[in-house]
Amino acid sequence: MASEQRANLKPLSLHVPEPKFRPGDEVDFSDIEVPAADAAKRPDVGAHPDTFHELSYGLVRVLDENDRAVGQWNPRLDADVLRRMLRNMAMTRAFDERMFRAQRQGKTSFYMKSTGEEAVAVGAAMALASDDMCFPSYRQQGILITRNYPMIEMMNQIYSNKGDKLQGKQLPIMYSSKEDGFFSISGNLATQYPQAVGWAMASAAKGDTRIAATWCGEGSTAEGDFHSACTFASVYRAPVILNVVNNQWAISSFSGFAGAEATTFAARAIGYGIAGLRVDGNDALAVYAATLWAAERARTNQGPTLIEHFTYRAEGHSTSDDPTGYRSAQEYSNWPLGDPVTRLKNHLIALGEWDEERQEAMDKECADLVRKTQKDAEKNGILGHGLHQPLDTLFEGVYEEMPWHLREQQQQMMAEEEASGRPWARK
Repeated sequence: MASEQRANLKPLSLHVPEPKFRPGDEVDFSDIEVPAADAAKRPDVGAHPDTFHELSYGLVRVLDENDRAVGQWNPRLDADVLRRMLRNMAMTRAFDERMFRAQRQGKTSFYMKSTGEEAVAVGAAMALASDDMCFPSYRQQGILITRNYPMIEMMNQIYSNKGDKLQGKQLPIMYSSKEDGFFSISGNLATQYPQAVGWAMASAAKGDTRIAATWCGEGSTAEGDFHSACTFASVYRAPVILNVVNNQWAISSFSGFAGAEATTFAARAIGYGIAGLRVDGNDALAVYAATLWAAERARTNQGPTLIEHFTYRAEGHSTSDDPTGYRSAQEYSNWPLGDPVTRLKNHLIALGEWDEERQEAMDKECADLVRKTQKDAEKNGILGHGLHQPLDTLFEGVYEEMPWHLREQQQQMMAEEEASGRPWARK
C-alpha cells in the first residue's frame, strides 16, 4: 500500500503563526530591515508594474536618521505645506485623545484611535485632489480633518445626538460625507475595497478625471472582497489606489495570520499584475510621495497601485480592546520607524522652520480647539441620554422612497407609542 511505502516519512504538520513577543517579553526588532532613506528608486509614472517588483519588498522612505528629506521620492514640499501637514496630524491626535476620554466617561459607546498611524491618512489626503473619492476603513479620521470637515459633525456622529446627520443609524466613528469625498465607513471588513474599485470604474466609464482611494488593515487582505477588488482593478485598470495599513495587529491577532510571515502585503500586487509599493507608514513625506505617484498613474490611465503602509498600532484596536493581554508593552516604544508626528516635527526643526516652543503652542491650540468643539457638540446631547432623533425617522434613509410595507410598519409603531401614553416627538 502507498501508506506503507511512506512509512519512513515524518507525519505532516501545520505551521501555526506565533507573534515574536508576548506580554512581559523583552522586545527586539533588529530583524526588521530598515533600508536607507534614499535606497528606493522612483520609477517613471508610466513604467510597467513588472519592472519594479523590488519596491514591493523594500521600503520607500524619505526622512533619514538625521531628519533630512533625501532620495528620489523626496516630494520637496515647502515649509508651509509641511507645517500644515504637521498640524493636521497633531489635530488628529488631539481629537483622538479627547474622544477616547469621552468614551471612558460614558458619553459614547465606542471609539478607535489612530495613534502612531496619523501619517497614513494625513499624508495621503494631502496628496489626493479634494474631490477624489475616499473609501476608508475605521482608522482614517485624519482624512476628514485634513479636508477641513467640521470636527463638531464628527463628534455629533460619535455621540449619535440630535446634530448627527446620520440620525444615529451608524456606529460611532463610522462617518459619511459625500460632499467631502468620504464614503460611509463600514464595520464589515474590506467591503469598501470592491466599492472603491467599482466607483473608480464608473468614473472612468463616464470620462471623469476623479480617482478613488481605499484603505484596509493587513488582516482584511484575507477577506474575499479584497481579492475580488484586486481582480477587477487589474482587469479593467481601474483608477484606484489600494492602501493596506500593516500596523502589525488585527485586534489580538498579529499580522502573521494574514500572511506576513510568507511575504510582504505589497507583494499581493505582483500576483495581480498591478503596481506595488511598500512604504514607511510613519514617514509622512514617504506616504505623500507614494500617494502622489500612484494618483498620477491612476489619473493617466496607467491603472491601480497597491500601497502597503508599514506602521504600528500604538493603542488598542478600540476602546473595547486591552492590548496588554496579548503583546509586550515595549513594542511601540521600540518600534524602529519611530513616531510619525515626532519625525515630521524634527524634520521641520532641522530645516530651521520650527522649534519645540512652537510645537508646544500648536499642541495646546489643537487641544483647546478640540475641547471647545466637544462642549459645543455635547449641547446636542450624548449617547444614551434620551432619544435624540424623532422616532418616526427610524425607517428613513434605507430607500429613496419608502415602500408601502415599511410605511405601514412606521404607522403601526407610532400608533402603539401614542396609545402607550409616551409618544415621542414627531418631526
